[in-house]
Amino acid sequence: MLALDTNVLVRYLAQDDARQSALANRLIESQLTTAERGFVSLVALLETVWVMESRYGADAATVQGILTDLLETAVLEVQEGPAVRAAAALYARGGVDLHDCLIVALAAQRQAKVVSFDTRAAKRLGMQLLR
Repeated sequence: MLALDTNVLVRYLAQDDARQSALANRLIESQLTTAERGFVSLVALLETVWVMESRYGADAATVQGILTDLLETAVLEVQEGPAVRAAAALYARGGVDLHDCLIVALAAQRQAKVVSFDTRAAKRLGMQLLR
């Protein structure tokens, strides 16, 4: 298994560098297989979303599409896939950051309640506000 770094995912998604994008395309579309999958860590996933939002202006719908595509690509294994899918659904509702959604989704898998000082995230995501 190969673990994909953020820059490989960004080049694949953004197609913004001819040489590097071609290499990323070849890796993901031709070299990876269901037997030899590419691993997408939560760190690489969150960094990729951050780059797509901050550098390329991706909105919530675009990010949700990216997450869905990555989750449904047979040659990729996204770490904590079910939590990422749940986080994407929360994120699509708007007004919250993906990383907060992922914190809530990962906690929910463990029947845990998230405690936070973040009033906005607590209200929108059902976190317990620490006072």
